[in-house]
Amino acid sequence: MSLYKVCVYAICKNEEAFAEDWMESMKEADSIVVLDTGSTDQTASKLRKLGAAVYEEQIVPWRFDVARNRSLELVPEDADICVCVDLDERFEPGWRNQLEKAWKKDTVQAQYRYTWNFNEDGSEGYVFWIDKIHARHGFYWKHPVHEVLAYTGKEPRNSVYAEGIQLNHFADLSKSRAQYLPLLELAVKEQPDDDRNMHYLGREYMYRGEWDKCIRTLKHHLQMPKAQWQDERCASMRYIARAYLQKGDREQAYQWYWKSIGEAPYLREPYMDFALMLYQEKNWHGVIFLAECALRIQERPRTYICEADAWGSLPYDLASLGYYYTGASQKALEMVEKALEHSPHNQRLISNRIFMKQAVESEK
Repeated sequence: MSLYKVCVYAICKNEEAFAEDWMESMKEADSIVVLDTGSTDQTASKLRKLGAAVYEEQIVPWRFDVARNRSLELVPEDADICVCVDLDERFEPGWRNQLEKAWKKDTVQAQYRYTWNFNEDGSEGYVFWIDKIHARHGFYWKHPVHEVLAYTGKEPRNSVYAEGIQLNHFADLSKSRAQYLPLLELAVKEQPDDDRNMHYLGREYMYRGEWDKCIRTLKHHLQMPKAQWQDERCASMRYIARAYLQKGDREQAYQWYWKSIGEAPYLREPYMDFALMLYQEKNWHGVIFLAECALRIQERPRTYICEADAWGSLPYDLASLGYYYTGASQKALEMVEKALEHSPHNQRLISNRIFMKQAVESEK
């Protein structure tokens, strides 16, 4: 017998292709509530046929937080646990049982493992932990985009790690993210002292190749009194370095990469970003040093700052090249073998292993 009443809730628009697999993934819930925000395909009717309670309502002007809050309002009042999931996401079977095992009487929120994307070979790419499972009351969504749960409850915000829950994301790459920039600019305008939004805005400028805006916005982020989280500060510094590098100012890029390492020396990402820059310069001793520094970090963080490349084949790959071009063929071979453990079908790595084996043989 279930201890809690669990309700999945979602927003959607034109996601007919995802409906059947999504409903199958969510079937462990007691109820499923969906707010359709303007589909022109058969999303709503298909979800209804599969058992979801579907409501249709357009949100004008569009904001993710308004849509999320409206969908949350549709969740039955007697639900104990709310699970916010998008239609391009899938839980692996058994998630309900793992949730109930982790949830305690005083729990109001749960964190669980999330795979944001997958590599071409099917292996996991970008992995971190998210917290979109929460108690029915005392929460609301805030920010026009990159929305987060805010807590208004009177009891402590007790959160648990729901070990064993795995949510996978299968993004619809045909959908545009053009709306993200204006919504982020709106978020910063509405709450200019929110350091998280400022960081996201600077990152969005980087994604769009607006290098000067990226640099200016992220430097402002670093000066904000509330910008204290070292992981995110480190990311801002790395993005500033990337922007300077794209502008051709390698000296500034050097300085900001060193700053990013100093800010969060316990993260692999700043070492790997800097190593890629030195790889371009064929500074092989520098590449070796930075790759080895990254590899000494063994515990993968659970935050969204953790990037897939730094925890895949890249550190071993770059180290192998550094050792190969400095004449340490045996060490190069060892590193490329480890790189292939992470990317066994990578043809470039397979070819590199052949060259490195030949180099080792020639030295005997």
